[in-house]
Amino acid sequence: MNLEWYDWIGMAGTLMVLGAFFLLQAGRLHGNGLVFQLLNLFGAAGILVSLWSNFNISVFLLESAWVAVSLYGIWRSLSKPDRKPAG
Repeated sequence: MNLEWYDWIGMAGTLMVLGAFFLLQAGRLHGNGLVFQLLNLFGAAGILVSLWSNFNISVFLLESAWVAVSLYGIWRSLSKPDRKPAG
């Protein structure tokens, strides 16, 4: 097996997405947290890069949607007004 640079980036992206999901299930991350969203964003982007030599429309659509949803989640997280506790 001869892996190219884009294969390694795709594998790293896959590990990021799976790692984020595992940490969410283990209760170590929150689904609306910035770290979770960034792991998903960079993971999906890495998988998109891996399509460099072998394009697959299904994977492209899935990962493009994953990037878009992650960007939306990051935007929502960053645009929330800071709430101070009452009292």
